[in-house]
Amino acid sequence: MAENAKIAILVVAYNAASTLEAVLDRVPASLADQIAEVIVSDDHSQDDTYNIGLEYQQRSPLPITMIRQPHNLGYGGNQKAGYELAIAHGHDFVVLLHGDGQYAPELLPEMVAPLLAGEADAVFGSRMMIKGAARKGGMPLYKYVGNRILSTFENAMLGTDLSEFHSGYRAYSTKALQRIPFQTNTNDFNFDTQIIIQLHEAKQRIVEIPIPTYYGDEICHVNGMSYAANVTKDVISYRLRGVGFGSKDHSASAAKYEFKDDLDSSHGVIINELSERSPGEVLDLGCASGYLAERLRSLNYKVTGIDIEEMDGVKDRTDHFYLADLSQGIPEEAGTDFDVIVAGDVVEHIPNPRRLLTEMHDRVRPEGTVLLCVPNIGHWYPRFRTFFGLFDYDQLGILDEGHLRFFTRRSISKLAMESGFDIVSITPIGLPLSKFKLSGLLYKVAHGFDRLGTKVWSRLFGYQFLLELRPAAPGTVEIAAERDGSSSADVGH
Repeated sequence: MAENAKIAILVVAYNAASTLEAVLDRVPASLADQIAEVIVSDDHSQDDTYNIGLEYQQRSPLPITMIRQPHNLGYGGNQKAGYELAIAHGHDFVVLLHGDGQYAPELLPEMVAPLLAGEADAVFGSRMMIKGAARKGGMPLYKYVGNRILSTFENAMLGTDLSEFHSGYRAYSTKALQRIPFQTNTNDFNFDTQIIIQLHEAKQRIVEIPIPTYYGDEICHVNGMSYAANVTKDVISYRLRGVGFGSKDHSASAAKYEFKDDLDSSHGVIINELSERSPGEVLDLGCASGYLAERLRSLNYKVTGIDIEEMDGVKDRTDHFYLADLSQGIPEEAGTDFDVIVAGDVVEHIPNPRRLLTEMHDRVRPEGTVLLCVPNIGHWYPRFRTFFGLFDYDQLGILDEGHLRFFTRRSISKLAMESGFDIVSITPIGLPLSKFKLSGLLYKVAHGFDRLGTKVWSRLFGYQFLLELRPAAPGTVEIAAERDGSSSADVGH
């Protein structure tokens, strides 16, 4: 790969007439043979940047492509255009270089070395890796302090360990760029933060190398306060997306239904409940990767799983697995007379949930139970969104874009009874706080508040409801009190 790799250099330039030639002169001759193209993208400068670039192109041995954008795209927009061109031209790697000379072209070989060695999908130059180097290089104190504060906050929110988020000296594998939707990012300066988030979500390898700090006479076009606010919003939005709050926006990952093993989660409550019973046969509807089935099998249950997609390893984690679309019903070959049927976060994806519940009624033993978990559309989050006219679908959570039906405690209880079940219990499940990756006192306070709210006012604070159902005896319908202590008469509100 190193011998045949096609390397592109993307020079983003805006009003760089006085610096562009010097930057291109400093491209190391040792790398010249490996450079397939130097794309100089003039972002509709107000000076003579483009013409100077054309003149330089005529006398330079570098394979330079000069582009003048028809209108100003912005810092992020100019990068998008350059990366799309590098991908279209079939290059393997692309290095971002600034036309104002802020980053040293002499380090281009070091920037691409981890990519050529197959050790990274992206390489970031960092001015913070060597203690004191940034200040010695002329970084103003207010920028240094702001950089450190923001980078610390971003690492905490993303779960990363980068020394700096705000350097513009970067190199990417074009394959890594093709794995992320960078085209959806902002055209502003926080493009660089959004692309880090996308790379992190897509599990791409990021390597940092130390670079020198240089501050010259270039004009800074960044509004510091606005930039700080934007990157803060970006990383908070990423963290909120992980628990189902907010749309997918610039997300690089598809929505996935993960196994939730913390004690307060729906899976945790199901495991705890079944661990206290005699093992039997379980039908796991919407079993996903089969991690819940695996835990139940460790409790000596025999588990049959059904899902519309066969995920990696699911057949190893279940006793039997059937590929089926539950909107078309439970496949006959799955069997009948189950001791327990688990339907966690399934019926909201089904156009006709009554049909599926009726089939569950017919497949469970008369003395068996159905554990049915649904998100609560009455939770404060969708209520808040709707009140302010912000109702829309999210990537995950209550307003998951894949949800076809929405339920309150009252509506799911009514549907269950109409499908022939008694309601043994209704357990409200709180927010998936573990996804926020809070720690210490902050987690304890958030957890305590959420649990208190869920106990006192489950209709507003219950993120999900877990119903335990049993086939009703002919002519009878019973509703048990919630486990949090509210009265049975309150179930229908």
